[in-house]
Amino acid sequence: MTSRTYDKTDLAQFLPLSRAPEWQPHRACWLAWPSHEKEWLDHLQQARAEFVALCRAIADPHPITGEPQGEQLEILVLDEAGKAEAKASLGELPVRFHIMPFGDIWLRDIAPIFVTAADGSLGAATFNFNGWGGKYILPGDETVAANIAQFLGVPQFHFPLVLEGGAVETDGRLCLTTRQCLQGPNRNPHLTREEIEDYLRSALGVGKILWLNRGLLGDHTDGHIDTIARFVAPGVVLCMEALDADDPNAEILEEIARDLASFCDRGIPLEIHRIPSPGKITSDRSEIMPASYLNFYIGNRCAIVPTYGSPYDDLAVEAISKFFPNRRTIGLPAKSILTGGGAFHCITQNQPFLSSYIKSG
Repeated sequence: MTSRTYDKTDLAQFLPLSRAPEWQPHRACWLAWPSHEKEWLDHLQQARAEFVALCRAIADPHPITGEPQGEQLEILVLDEAGKAEAKASLGELPVRFHIMPFGDIWLRDIAPIFVTAADGSLGAATFNFNGWGGKYILPGDETVAANIAQFLGVPQFHFPLVLEGGAVETDGRLCLTTRQCLQGPNRNPHLTREEIEDYLRSALGVGKILWLNRGLLGDHTDGHIDTIARFVAPGVVLCMEALDADDPNAEILEEIARDLASFCDRGIPLEIHRIPSPGKITSDRSEIMPASYLNFYIGNRCAIVPTYGSPYDDLAVEAISKFFPNRRTIGLPAKSILTGGGAFHCITQNQPFLSSYIKSG
Protein backbone atom coordinates (compact mmCIF):
# COMPACT_ATOMS: atom_id res chain seq x y z
CA MET A 1 0.00 0.00 0.00
CA THR A 2 1.21 3.52 -0.71
CA SER A 3 1.92 6.17 1.88
CA ARG A 4 2.63 9.79 1.06
CA THR A 5 4.56 12.10 3.38
CA TYR A 6 3.16 15.55 4.12
CA ASP A 7 5.33 18.17 5.78
CA LYS A 8 3.80 20.76 8.06
CA THR A 9 3.62 23.25 5.19
CA ASP A 10 1.36 21.10 2.98
CA LEU A 11 -0.84 19.12 5.37
CA ALA A 12 -3.42 21.88 5.94
CA GLN A 13 -6.04 19.83 4.12
CA PHE A 14 -5.88 17.21 6.90
CA LEU A 15 -5.91 19.57 9.89
CA PRO A 16 -6.81 19.45 12.65
CA LEU A 17 -4.97 16.27 13.61
CA SER A 18 -5.71 14.66 16.97
CA ARG A 19 -4.18 11.92 19.10
CA ALA A 20 -6.80 9.79 20.88
CA PRO A 21 -6.23 9.16 24.60
CA GLU A 22 -4.97 5.64 25.23
CA TRP A 23 -8.16 4.58 27.02
CA GLN A 24 -10.18 4.96 23.84
CA PRO A 25 -10.71 1.79 21.71
CA HIS A 26 -7.75 0.30 19.84
CA ARG A 27 -7.79 -1.56 16.56
CA ALA A 28 -4.38 -3.06 17.25
CA CYS A 29 -1.21 -2.90 19.31
CA TRP A 30 2.21 -2.74 17.60
CA LEU A 31 5.21 -4.46 19.18
CA ALA A 32 8.56 -5.99 18.13
CA TRP A 33 9.88 -9.43 19.02
CA PRO A 34 13.02 -9.22 21.25
CA SER A 35 15.67 -10.38 18.83
CA HIS A 36 19.08 -8.82 19.37
CA GLU A 37 21.21 -11.01 21.63
CA LYS A 38 23.96 -8.39 21.89
CA GLU A 39 21.45 -5.92 23.36
CA TRP A 40 19.83 -8.33 25.85
CA LEU A 41 22.70 -10.69 26.73
CA ASP A 42 21.65 -13.03 29.57
CA HIS A 43 18.23 -11.40 29.84
CA LEU A 44 16.94 -12.26 26.37
CA GLN A 45 15.00 -15.42 27.20
CA GLN A 46 13.34 -13.93 30.28
CA ALA A 47 12.56 -10.70 28.39
CA ARG A 48 10.85 -12.84 25.77
CA ALA A 49 8.83 -14.63 28.44
CA GLU A 50 7.69 -11.27 29.84
CA PHE A 51 6.90 -10.10 26.30
CA VAL A 52 4.71 -13.17 25.63
CA ALA A 53 2.80 -12.66 28.90
CA LEU A 54 2.16 -9.03 27.95
CA CYS A 55 0.92 -10.04 24.48
CA ARG A 56 -1.44 -12.60 25.99
CA ALA A 57 -2.89 -9.97 28.32
CA ILE A 58 -3.37 -7.48 25.46
CA ALA A 59 -5.07 -10.07 23.22
CA ASP A 60 -7.04 -11.46 26.19
CA PRO A 61 -8.12 -14.81 24.71
CA HIS A 62 -11.32 -16.34 26.05
CA PRO A 63 -10.45 -18.89 28.76
CA ILE A 64 -12.61 -21.59 27.15
CA THR A 65 -12.77 -20.89 23.42
CA GLY A 66 -9.40 -19.18 23.06
CA GLU A 67 -10.98 -16.51 20.87
CA PRO A 68 -9.32 -13.09 21.26
CA GLN A 69 -11.39 -10.56 23.18
CA GLY A 70 -8.85 -7.74 23.27
CA GLU A 71 -6.63 -6.37 20.51
CA GLN A 72 -5.03 -7.55 17.30
CA LEU A 73 -1.26 -7.92 17.75
CA GLU A 74 0.97 -6.47 15.03
CA ILE A 75 4.50 -7.73 15.70
CA LEU A 76 7.72 -6.85 13.90
CA VAL A 77 10.27 -9.60 13.28
CA LEU A 78 13.63 -9.38 11.55
CA ASP A 79 13.35 -12.37 9.22
CA GLU A 80 11.61 -15.70 8.60
CA ALA A 81 13.65 -17.40 11.33
CA GLY A 82 12.58 -14.75 13.83
CA LYS A 83 8.99 -15.10 12.70
CA ALA A 84 9.06 -18.85 13.30
CA GLU A 85 10.64 -18.35 16.71
CA ALA A 86 8.10 -15.73 17.75
CA LYS A 87 5.18 -17.74 16.37
CA ALA A 88 6.22 -20.78 18.39
CA SER A 89 6.37 -18.71 21.58
CA LEU A 90 3.12 -16.80 21.00
CA GLY A 91 1.09 -19.86 20.07
CA GLU A 92 -2.46 -19.22 18.91
CA LEU A 93 -2.59 -15.55 19.83
CA PRO A 94 -4.01 -13.24 17.10
CA VAL A 95 -0.72 -12.06 15.59
CA ARG A 96 0.07 -10.54 12.22
CA PHE A 97 3.83 -10.62 11.69
CA HIS A 98 5.78 -7.99 9.72
CA ILE A 99 9.30 -8.65 8.51
CA MET A 100 11.14 -5.34 8.62
CA PRO A 101 14.37 -3.93 10.09
CA PHE A 102 14.36 -2.61 13.66
CA GLY A 103 17.12 -1.97 16.16
CA ASP A 104 15.24 -2.96 19.31
CA ILE A 105 11.74 -3.31 20.75
CA TRP A 106 10.93 0.25 21.84
CA LEU A 107 7.92 0.73 19.57
CA ARG A 108 6.46 3.58 21.66
CA ASP A 109 9.44 5.65 20.52
CA ILE A 110 10.23 4.43 17.02
CA ALA A 111 6.78 3.61 15.60
CA PRO A 112 4.56 6.42 14.30
CA ILE A 113 2.18 8.20 16.64
CA PHE A 114 -1.20 7.34 15.15
CA VAL A 115 -3.50 10.32 14.76
CA THR A 116 -6.95 11.11 13.43
CA ALA A 117 -7.23 13.58 10.55
CA ALA A 118 -10.00 16.11 10.02
CA ASP A 119 -12.20 13.63 8.15
CA GLY A 120 -11.95 11.05 10.96
CA SER A 121 -9.47 8.80 9.18
CA LEU A 122 -6.15 7.37 10.29
CA GLY A 123 -2.80 9.04 9.78
CA ALA A 124 0.72 8.64 11.12
CA ALA A 125 2.53 11.53 12.78
CA THR A 126 6.27 11.09 12.27
CA PHE A 127 9.19 13.05 13.66
CA ASN A 128 12.94 13.29 13.42
CA PHE A 129 14.66 10.47 15.32
CA ASN A 130 18.27 10.65 16.52
CA GLY A 131 18.67 7.56 18.67
CA TRP A 132 17.48 8.99 21.98
CA GLY A 133 19.70 12.02 21.83
CA GLY A 134 22.51 10.20 20.02
CA LYS A 135 23.04 7.61 22.76
CA TYR A 136 21.63 4.51 21.05
CA ILE A 137 22.04 4.45 17.28
CA LEU A 138 20.56 1.09 16.32
CA PRO A 139 20.29 0.30 12.57
CA GLY A 140 16.69 0.01 11.44
CA ASP A 141 15.06 2.12 14.15
CA GLU A 142 15.02 5.22 11.96
CA THR A 143 12.87 3.52 9.29
CA VAL A 144 10.24 1.80 11.45
CA ALA A 145 7.72 4.66 11.53
CA ALA A 146 7.74 5.11 7.76
CA ASN A 147 7.60 1.36 7.12
CA ILE A 148 4.55 0.90 9.36
CA ALA A 149 2.77 3.83 7.71
CA GLN A 150 3.65 2.36 4.31
CA PHE A 151 2.22 -1.03 5.27
CA LEU A 152 -1.02 0.55 6.47
CA GLY A 153 -1.22 2.83 3.44
CA VAL A 154 -1.85 5.92 5.55
CA PRO A 155 -0.31 9.37 5.05
CA GLN A 156 2.68 10.42 7.11
CA PHE A 157 2.44 13.88 8.64
CA HIS A 158 6.06 14.75 9.27
CA PHE A 159 7.22 17.37 11.77
CA PRO A 160 10.86 18.57 12.01
CA LEU A 161 11.03 17.98 15.75
CA VAL A 162 13.21 15.35 17.45
CA LEU A 163 10.64 13.37 19.40
CA GLU A 164 10.07 9.86 20.71
CA GLY A 165 6.52 8.80 21.50
CA GLY A 166 7.27 8.14 25.17
CA ALA A 167 8.13 11.83 25.59
CA VAL A 168 4.50 12.96 25.29
CA GLU A 169 1.32 12.05 27.17
CA THR A 170 -2.09 13.39 26.18
CA ASP A 171 -5.68 13.28 27.38
CA GLY A 172 -7.05 14.59 24.09
CA ARG A 173 -6.70 18.25 25.06
CA LEU A 174 -3.60 18.56 27.25
CA CYS A 175 -0.06 17.32 26.61
CA LEU A 176 2.47 16.54 29.33
CA THR A 177 6.20 16.42 28.57
CA THR A 178 9.56 17.30 30.17
CA ARG A 179 12.16 19.99 29.63
CA GLN A 180 14.93 17.45 30.21
CA CYS A 181 13.90 15.58 27.08
CA LEU A 182 12.43 17.91 24.47
CA GLN A 183 14.43 20.99 25.46
CA GLY A 184 17.65 19.11 26.16
CA PRO A 185 20.83 19.91 24.22
CA ASN A 186 20.78 16.53 22.45
CA ARG A 187 17.27 16.81 20.98
CA ASN A 188 16.08 20.25 19.86
CA PRO A 189 18.64 22.93 20.78
CA HIS A 190 17.75 24.86 17.61
CA LEU A 191 14.10 25.28 18.63
CA THR A 192 12.52 27.62 21.16
CA ARG A 193 9.96 26.36 23.62
CA GLU A 194 7.27 28.14 21.64
CA GLU A 195 8.32 26.40 18.42
CA ILE A 196 8.26 22.99 20.13
CA GLU A 197 4.81 23.72 21.50
CA ASP A 198 3.58 24.75 18.06
CA TYR A 199 4.69 21.43 16.58
CA LEU A 200 3.06 19.46 19.42
CA ARG A 201 -0.23 21.30 19.03
CA SER A 202 -0.26 20.67 15.28
CA ALA A 203 0.78 17.01 15.51
CA LEU A 204 -1.32 15.90 18.49
CA GLY A 205 -4.29 18.25 18.38
CA VAL A 206 -3.77 19.48 21.93
CA GLY A 207 -4.59 22.93 23.26
CA LYS A 208 -2.00 23.30 26.01
CA ILE A 209 1.47 21.92 26.77
CA LEU A 210 2.37 21.28 30.42
CA TRP A 211 6.09 21.05 31.18
CA LEU A 212 7.61 19.00 33.98
CA ASN A 213 11.28 19.42 34.66
CA ARG A 214 13.00 16.03 34.75
CA GLY A 215 12.54 12.28 34.90
CA LEU A 216 13.80 9.35 36.96
CA LEU A 217 17.39 8.55 37.82
CA GLY A 218 18.93 6.06 35.42
CA ASP A 219 16.42 6.88 32.68
CA HIS A 220 18.17 6.28 29.34
CA THR A 221 15.57 8.42 27.59
CA ASP A 222 16.39 11.72 29.34
CA GLY A 223 13.10 12.08 31.17
CA HIS A 224 10.33 10.43 29.18
CA ILE A 225 6.97 11.38 30.60
CA ASP A 226 5.50 7.88 30.52
CA THR A 227 7.51 6.87 33.57
CA ILE A 228 6.58 9.86 35.75
CA ALA A 229 3.04 11.09 34.94
CA ARG A 230 0.09 9.47 33.13
CA PHE A 231 -3.40 10.64 32.29
CA VAL A 232 -6.14 8.17 33.25
CA ALA A 233 -9.09 10.45 32.35
CA PRO A 234 -9.42 14.02 31.05
CA GLY A 235 -7.54 16.27 33.46
CA VAL A 236 -6.78 13.35 35.83
CA VAL A 237 -3.10 12.47 36.33
CA LEU A 238 -1.28 9.75 38.25
CA CYS A 239 2.20 10.26 39.66
CA MET A 240 4.28 8.33 42.18
CA GLU A 241 5.14 8.72 45.84
CA ALA A 242 8.24 7.34 47.57
CA LEU A 243 7.34 5.13 50.53
CA ASP A 244 10.90 4.13 51.44
CA ALA A 245 13.54 6.42 52.89
CA ASP A 246 16.13 5.04 50.47
CA ASP A 247 14.04 5.57 47.35
CA PRO A 248 16.57 7.17 44.96
CA ASN A 249 13.80 9.20 43.28
CA ALA A 250 12.16 10.57 46.42
CA GLU A 251 13.14 14.20 45.75
CA ILE A 252 12.26 14.01 42.06
CA LEU A 253 8.84 12.48 42.78
CA GLU A 254 7.98 15.27 45.22
CA GLU A 255 9.00 17.88 42.66
CA ILE A 256 6.81 16.22 40.04
CA ALA A 257 3.79 16.14 42.36
CA ARG A 258 4.24 19.83 43.28
CA ASP A 259 4.55 20.88 39.65
CA LEU A 260 1.49 18.88 38.59
CA ALA A 261 -0.53 20.42 41.43
CA SER A 262 0.32 23.88 40.08
CA PHE A 263 -1.08 23.21 36.59
CA CYS A 264 -4.49 24.42 35.47
CA ASP A 265 -6.53 24.09 32.32
CA ARG A 266 -9.00 26.90 31.65
CA GLY A 267 -8.73 27.85 35.32
CA ILE A 268 -9.41 24.34 36.63
CA PRO A 269 -6.55 22.55 38.45
CA LEU A 270 -5.57 19.08 37.33
CA GLU A 271 -6.83 16.25 39.52
CA ILE A 272 -3.70 14.58 40.89
CA HIS A 273 -3.50 11.12 42.46
CA ARG A 274 -0.40 9.40 43.79
CA ILE A 275 0.49 5.73 43.68
CA PRO A 276 3.49 4.00 45.30
CA SER A 277 6.94 4.09 43.76
CA PRO A 278 8.65 0.68 43.42
CA GLY A 279 11.46 2.06 45.55
CA LYS A 280 15.09 1.18 44.91
CA ILE A 281 15.32 -1.33 42.07
CA THR A 282 18.83 -2.27 40.97
CA SER A 283 20.38 -4.21 38.11
CA ASP A 284 22.72 -7.20 38.30
CA ARG A 285 25.53 -4.63 38.49
CA SER A 286 23.85 -2.75 41.37
CA GLU A 287 22.92 0.18 39.12
CA ILE A 288 19.74 2.17 39.77
CA MET A 289 17.04 1.17 37.27
CA PRO A 290 14.26 3.54 36.12
CA ALA A 291 11.48 1.30 37.45
CA SER A 292 8.01 2.82 37.30
CA TYR A 293 4.52 1.46 37.77
CA LEU A 294 3.30 4.31 35.58
CA ASN A 295 4.71 2.56 32.51
CA PHE A 296 1.45 0.62 32.23
CA TYR A 297 -0.40 -0.13 28.99
CA ILE A 298 -4.11 0.65 28.75
CA GLY A 299 -5.58 -2.07 26.55
CA ASN A 300 -9.14 -2.53 25.35
CA ARG A 301 -9.93 -4.92 28.19
CA CYS A 302 -6.97 -4.70 30.58
CA ALA A 303 -4.67 -2.19 32.20
CA ILE A 304 -1.33 -3.99 32.41
CA VAL A 305 1.08 -2.78 35.09
CA PRO A 306 4.79 -3.69 35.11
CA THR A 307 6.05 -5.20 38.36
CA TYR A 308 9.62 -5.57 39.57
CA GLY A 309 9.66 -7.83 42.63
CA SER A 310 9.15 -4.82 44.89
CA PRO A 311 7.20 -4.99 48.16
CA TYR A 312 4.91 -2.36 46.60
CA ASP A 313 3.94 -4.32 43.47
CA ASP A 314 0.53 -5.46 44.70
CA LEU A 315 -0.25 -2.13 46.35
CA ALA A 316 0.49 -0.26 43.12
CA VAL A 317 -1.65 -2.58 40.97
CA GLU A 318 -4.53 -2.15 43.40
CA ALA A 319 -4.12 1.64 43.41
CA ILE A 320 -4.11 1.84 39.61
CA SER A 321 -7.13 -0.48 39.32
CA LYS A 322 -9.36 2.16 40.95
CA PHE A 323 -9.01 4.32 37.83
CA PHE A 324 -10.03 1.55 35.42
CA PRO A 325 -13.31 0.17 36.80
CA ASN A 326 -14.34 -1.19 33.39
CA ARG A 327 -11.07 -3.06 32.80
CA ARG A 328 -9.16 -5.77 34.58
CA THR A 329 -5.97 -4.34 36.05
CA ILE A 330 -3.20 -6.90 36.25
CA GLY A 331 0.44 -6.82 37.24
CA LEU A 332 3.01 -8.72 35.19
CA PRO A 333 6.78 -9.07 35.76
CA ALA A 334 8.86 -6.65 33.68
CA LYS A 335 12.29 -6.46 35.31
CA SER A 336 14.06 -8.29 32.48
CA ILE A 337 12.52 -5.96 29.90
CA LEU A 338 13.54 -3.07 32.15
CA THR A 339 17.20 -4.10 31.75
CA GLY A 340 16.85 -2.66 28.25
CA GLY A 341 15.71 0.69 29.63
CA GLY A 342 11.89 0.61 29.77
CA ALA A 343 8.80 -1.46 30.44
CA PHE A 344 5.37 -2.20 28.94
CA HIS A 345 4.36 1.24 27.71
CA CYS A 346 7.77 1.68 26.14
CA ILE A 347 7.42 -1.43 23.96
CA THR A 348 3.85 -0.89 22.75
CA GLN A 349 2.21 1.54 20.33
CA ASN A 350 -1.57 1.56 20.18
CA GLN A 351 -3.39 2.04 16.89
CA PRO A 352 -6.82 3.63 17.45
CA PHE A 353 -10.00 2.00 16.22
CA LEU A 354 -11.20 3.99 13.22
CA SER A 355 -13.71 2.87 10.62
CA SER A 356 -11.77 4.24 7.67
CA TYR A 357 -8.27 5.15 6.56
CA ILE A 358 -7.12 8.08 4.46
CA LYS A 359 -5.97 6.67 1.14
CA SER A 360 -2.97 8.49 -0.21
CA GLY A 361 -2.28 8.74 -3.91
